[in-house]
Amino acid sequence: MAAGYLEILRTRHAARLLAGTLVGRLPNATAAIAIVLFVRAEGGTYSLAGALAAVYGLANAVGQPLLGRLVDLYGQPRVQLPAAVVSALAMVVFALSGLETLPVAYLAMAVAGLCTPPLEGGLRALWSSVLRKEEQVHTAYAMDAVAQEVMFTVGPLLVTLCVALWSASAALVVLSAVGVLGALWVVVSPPSRAWRSAPREAHWLGALRSPGLLALLGAFLFVGVALGSITVAAVSYADGHGGDAVYGWLMAGVGLGALVGGAAYGARRWSGAPERRLQVLVALLAVCYVPLTLMPGPVGMTGLTTLAGVFLAPAIACVFVLVDRHAPRGTVTEAFSWIVTTFTVGQSVGTAVTGPVVEWGGTLWGFVVPGAAGAVSLLVLLATGRVLAAPSAGAVVAVSSENDPNRAVEPRFSSVDRA
Repeated sequence: MAAGYLEILRTRHAARLLAGTLVGRLPNATAAIAIVLFVRAEGGTYSLAGALAAVYGLANAVGQPLLGRLVDLYGQPRVQLPAAVVSALAMVVFALSGLETLPVAYLAMAVAGLCTPPLEGGLRALWSSVLRKEEQVHTAYAMDAVAQEVMFTVGPLLVTLCVALWSASAALVVLSAVGVLGALWVVVSPPSRAWRSAPREAHWLGALRSPGLLALLGAFLFVGVALGSITVAAVSYADGHGGDAVYGWLMAGVGLGALVGGAAYGARRWSGAPERRLQVLVALLAVCYVPLTLMPGPVGMTGLTTLAGVFLAPAIACVFVLVDRHAPRGTVTEAFSWIVTTFTVGQSVGTAVTGPVVEWGGTLWGFVVPGAAGAVSLLVLLATGRVLAAPSAGAVVAVSSENDPNRAVEPRFSSVDRA
């Protein structure tokens, strides 16, 4: 894989697009953590922190498919950069106004989330124009995913570093400015300026007419709940075990675990039914959430959060294979957008629910939530096993098509997402 990554990075524009996208997505990747830390620094409650993070996440979930459609219609530069600027300005308003006027805070979070540019989907749309070989595109998806896990590992540390050096409000401003620079670096590149979307079939339900996709959405809603609940429960734990620095290490542990798990999963090609493999991965994910309730010291707890993240990236990689299989003809991009949106909604629900749970029952019950959510996700997959095993009636089976359920070897840790 390392040799394949180097070959891609040597391709013209590839390194720039990957780095710019990762930097541009940094505000979105660290938003929940930065918002929670800012609210706590301003003297707000866990419930308020969770609610504001949930508003941001829900608005982001609504905005991504809407902005993605605008990108398809008008191109990347006309949508991505203005959206990034508006989102950053809204975050700056939130940082400067604080919690004195809650309606302004909620409105700022809604605008910041709604206008977050869809850089991730944009990058995956560009890979096929930058890289001419199919196997290179698959490797690029793998490299993209692994690089994002690095970002989710480093991102929390950057947030806590900014908070330690300056303040929580400064962290919001700095990360927003960095995000605009990343988006700018991408959209002024020749591939981004030249890219145009291909036409696709239209239907009033779109990808949602697939029963298999609906089953996957139901399952991954609760995986998102589990991840969002850890964000809030970890703050409560850190408040009694060392403060913001410990919180940063706990959240970085989740990203590190996902990085390790994703690298191991992507190191081989998998055979067998992906729906069965997804059930096993989600079961392991749920089991690895349970030890969080032990709440040892900071070092031990960081190890447990790392364990909790190990099966997250492999589960996401596997669900992308099934999304590609069940997406109706011509709707594969929309199908992947719905998965991302549902996962984001789940995270927002997790943060909103866990705040009151922590205030009612303490940190222990906050860490019970991810295990329970993981179990529900597994039950959804088991209950819909026959639906997931059935091939989509509208699938396209040509190897070069956007839906390739049977002939193509499962790409190494990739999303199989062609926007």
